[in-house]
Amino acid sequence: MNKTIRRAAVFSLLLVFALLLRATWVQAYEAKALADDKHNRRNTMERYAQPLGDIVVAGSPVTGSKETKRGDLRYQRTYTDGELYAAVTGYGSQAYGSNQLEGIYSDVLDGTDPRLKNPLDALTGKRAEPGDVLTTIDPAVQKAGFEALGDTKGAAVALDPRTGRVLGMVSTPSFDPSTIAGMTDGAAWKKLTEDEDKPLVNRAIRQPVAPGSTFKLVVAAAALENGLYGSVDEPTRSPNPYRMKGTVTDLTNENPSAPCENASIRVALQYSCNNVFGKMAVDLGRDEVRAMAEKFGFNDQEQDVPVRAYASVYPSKMDDAQTALSGIGQFDVTATPLQIAMVSAALANDGMLAAPHMVSKVVDADGDTLESYEDGKARRVVSSSTAEQLRSAMVTVVEEGTGSNAKVDGAEVGGKTGTAQRGVDNSEKPYAWFTSYAKDAETGEEVAVAVLVEDSHAERAEVSGNGLAAPVARKMMAAALE
Repeated sequence: MNKTIRRAAVFSLLLVFALLLRATWVQAYEAKALADDKHNRRNTMERYAQPLGDIVVAGSPVTGSKETKRGDLRYQRTYTDGELYAAVTGYGSQAYGSNQLEGIYSDVLDGTDPRLKNPLDALTGKRAEPGDVLTTIDPAVQKAGFEALGDTKGAAVALDPRTGRVLGMVSTPSFDPSTIAGMTDGAAWKKLTEDEDKPLVNRAIRQPVAPGSTFKLVVAAAALENGLYGSVDEPTRSPNPYRMKGTVTDLTNENPSAPCENASIRVALQYSCNNVFGKMAVDLGRDEVRAMAEKFGFNDQEQDVPVRAYASVYPSKMDDAQTALSGIGQFDVTATPLQIAMVSAALANDGMLAAPHMVSKVVDADGDTLESYEDGKARRVVSSSTAEQLRSAMVTVVEEGTGSNAKVDGAEVGGKTGTAQRGVDNSEKPYAWFTSYAKDAETGEEVAVAVLVEDSHAERAEVSGNGLAAPVARKMMAAALE
């Protein structure tokens, strides 16, 4: 054989061998990665080849599937009361993917979760029937919060203090996930993503802001737990106004005539005395306040409900003046409504914080449990005595103080208002907060709520936690206790 031909033949055989080796490598080792690639359209086609499983509220699905009339995606996600439950379900879109419960449980809902397959399905590769996600949401509480927030920009969370179940999670303005569920909803998606009010953001868990005076409950808990004061009725030795250390700036109060000089914790919560809690935070020290905040859940980077909540923050590096401001929920302190609801829930539950969760079970097509979330899994945050004293002081806030709009007939209600400064030199409308708990002695029902009104149509002078947020909390609490 000609030498040149022989070399060419050998080289050609090497090329063929390289191609075979590459093909074997792709099929044997890279197949799963290619199959799971987000750009692989076959995955999307498979996901929507049959009706999806459902997200369920109080035994009724709030999601569904409808058969499409064109394209290669046979079914499309639908939503019942989409705007009402968007903060719970998230969206499932053929074009834009999925988020929140739709995203977390996508494998269960589309039938590709390995736990759904029986032995025969595993052998044949047949797609299993999809499963369902059962939530803890109480539809009455959800509706009460959604309707009460109305056209304001804000959020609300209601928890069962004993179990940690999320009874309501609302974020406004909301959106209907059905409008972006298909492949041809580009205009709707563009409108949502460009909206300055950010309807796609779940403000209940994904937008921490200054908590204002609601944070005073955390500072009060730290003072009692660390023995700074023996009870909520002991005078606090607080000058009014309080000159912040190292500055020429006084920490003053919204109501100049309030009896805030040397006020007890009860009176200071009743009138929301900034001088008392600013000084209290400095007397405790930033490390002690931070330690208490972290017991309640601040600075937790892995707060899953099971949707990951953004961390609420109590900063670590502050001077005395900044620590004073942190004591009234300002400076760099931030919190989500979920976090502030957790504070009230722990105090309502005798100082025990039950892990918040809005999914009770994940089940297969036959209703058999694949995954469950334990109710009442709790850890101690403060002593029973501290919790009892602070509940008593919170009742005073509602009965005789700044939280009068939260009263619920026939129930024990305790709360705390908050009005948090916003913008450079407080140039923007402040945030209006309210956090509370309610107990029905006859039925034993309990609920804890936090409400944030980020922006409303009220004039700046009319923005207050009692005026804007407390009425929302009252309606959610009343719905939970019915």
